Amino acid sequence: MLTTGALPPAYLHYVTQKTRSPEYDLAQGALSGLRQDLFHDAFAYGPLPPLSAEGPLVRRLPGERIRRGAVWLPHAVVLFLALCTLLLAYADDEGGLAFVIGGFVPAVAVAMTLVRPVGAWWVSIASTPFVAVLGSWDDWPWAPAGFLSHLTVLVVVALRTRPRTAAWMWLITAAYGMFADTVISRGYGPGAAPMLFTSAVLLLMVSMILVRREAKQEVAAQQTVTATERDRRTLLEERTTIARELHDVVAHHMSVVAIQAEAAPYRVENPPEELEKAFATIRENAVAALTELRRILGVVRAEDYQAPDAPQPVLADLDHLLSNVREAGLETEKTITGAVRELPQGVELSAYRIIQEALSNALRHAPGSAAKVEISYVLGGLGLRIVNTAPQGLVKPSPGAGHGITGMRERVTMLNGDMTAEPTEDGGYAVTAFIPVAAPTAAAEETS
Repeated sequence: MLTTGALPPAYLHYVTQKTRSPEYDLAQGALSGLRQDLFHDAFAYGPLPPLSAEGPLVRRLPGERIRRGAVWLPHAVVLFLALCTLLLAYADDEGGLAFVIGGFVPAVAVAMTLVRPVGAWWVSIASTPFVAVLGSWDDWPWAPAGFLSHLTVLVVVALRTRPRTAAWMWLITAAYGMFADTVISRGYGPGAAPMLFTSAVLLLMVSMILVRREAKQEVAAQQTVTATERDRRTLLEERTTIARELHDVVAHHMSVVAIQAEAAPYRVENPPEELEKAFATIRENAVAALTELRRILGVVRAEDYQAPDAPQPVLADLDHLLSNVREAGLETEKTITGAVRELPQGVELSAYRIIQEALSNALRHAPGSAAKVEISYVLGGLGLRIVNTAPQGLVKPSPGAGHGITGMRERVTMLNGDMTAEPTEDGGYAVTAFIPVAAPTAAAEETS
C-alpha cells in the first residue's frame, strides 16, 4: 500500500492546491500581505529623503538659499508635529511618568517616522493604551497628545509606504478602538469614533494621492518605453532606407564591373590566356558579389518596394532640388567653396539626402523663413551646412514621425562623419555635417 510519505512532493503540492478553497487562498494572501507590510523588517532603517530641488514646489521658490532649505520641509513639518505632541501633553498638567509616557513616547513615535516608519507605527499603537490610562478617562481611548501623534504617524507612514499598508494600519487601529470601547472604557470618554472617522478620511486622501502618483509614474515609464521603441523603429526604418539606396548604388557598380570584365578580352587582339583568365575571374567574383549583395541587402526591401527608374541623385542634381524648394515657398541660397570634384556615389547620395531632409524640415517647421546651403570641398572630405532663419508665420504642429534628424545622423555615422543639429541664436536652426573622403591616389588621378 502506498503511504503519503511515499508520494512525490510535486504531486502532494498539486493535490493540496486543488483541494484549497478560494476563501482559504484569499485569507492566506491577506495574512501574507499583513506579514510583509507590518511585520517583515518592521524596524528597518529607511530615512525620508529630501524633496527634489527640481520638484514643482521647490523650483518655484525665490532665492537659492530658500530652495536649499525648502527640500527639508517634510522633515520640519514632522518634527513640528512631534513638538505639538509634547505641548499637548504638557497642557494636560501631566508630570513625572505620565508626562514621559504621555508626551515623550508619542513625540518619539512621530519623529521615528522619518527613519523607521513601520516601527514608528508599532511604537504608537503599543503606547496608546498606556498613554490613555495615564491620562484622563474623559479622553478615552486617545488622549489629545496620543490622538495627534497616532494620526500623524498613520498619515506619514501611509505616505511613505503604500495603500495596502494604510488599510492594515487602520484596521488594527479600529480593532483596538472597538476593543477599548466595549471592554475597557466602562462608558467613559467619547470612544474611538473620532479617531476612526478622521483617520479614515485622511488615509483615503493619502491613498488617492499614492494611487495617482503611481499612475503618473507608470504613464511616464510607459511613455519612455514608447519613445524608446519609436526611436528604435525610426532608426531601423532609416537604416532600411539607406540599405535600399546603397543596394541600388553598389549593385549598379558591380554590374558595370561584371560587364566590363566580360567585354575587356574582346577589346584586345589575341589577348594572352592569363589575361582572359584574370578577366573571367574578375567577372565571376563580381557576379558572385552581386548575387550575395542582392541576397543579403534585398531582404530589407518591402514587398511593395520598387527600385527607382532614375539613377540615385548626387550633388550635381542639387539645383533641381533647390528650385522645387523655392517653388514651395522657401527662399534658398547655395554657396560652394573649394574645388568641386567627383566623390564616391555613396557620399554624394548621403550629402544630397541630408540637404534634402534639412530643407524639408525648414519648410515644415519654419514657415516663411529663408535657408542657406553651404557645400565645402576640402582636402579631407565634404562639409555641409544648412541654416534656416527663424519662422515668420504661425508654426503649426507637424505630423512628422521624427525621422529627419535620425536619418541624417545615421547617414553621417555610416560614413564615419560628424554632425550637429541645433537652434541658432536668432531663432533659426542649423545642421552641420562633415563626411570624410579619402584623397584619390595618383593612379586613380592618372586614369581619370
